[in-house]
Amino acid sequence: MSYGEAVLLGITALAAIFSTIATYMAIMEKDLLKAVIFSAIQSTIYAFIYYMLMAPDIDLVYIPVAVGLYPAVIIALIKKTTREEKP
Repeated sequence: MSYGEAVLLGITALAAIFSTIATYMAIMEKDLLKAVIFSAIQSTIYAFIYYMLMAPDIDLVYIPVAVGLYPAVIIALIKKTTREEKP
């Protein structure tokens, strides 16, 4: 394995850790709008990981859907309900 490949895998692993943290924060958040933002951050990191793994065809479809369309639909649904999750 060359130095460049090791750096690429290290950056990808670090991004995967950040996406796991964002997923955990989205699950634990009581404010639904903040949870959607954390979910969008996680999706953005996944798109970056797809790019780093040289899968541009998947990345081009994943970015508009997971980063743009999904949060927009969920935010529209949150506006029709309450913003805080009730225990």
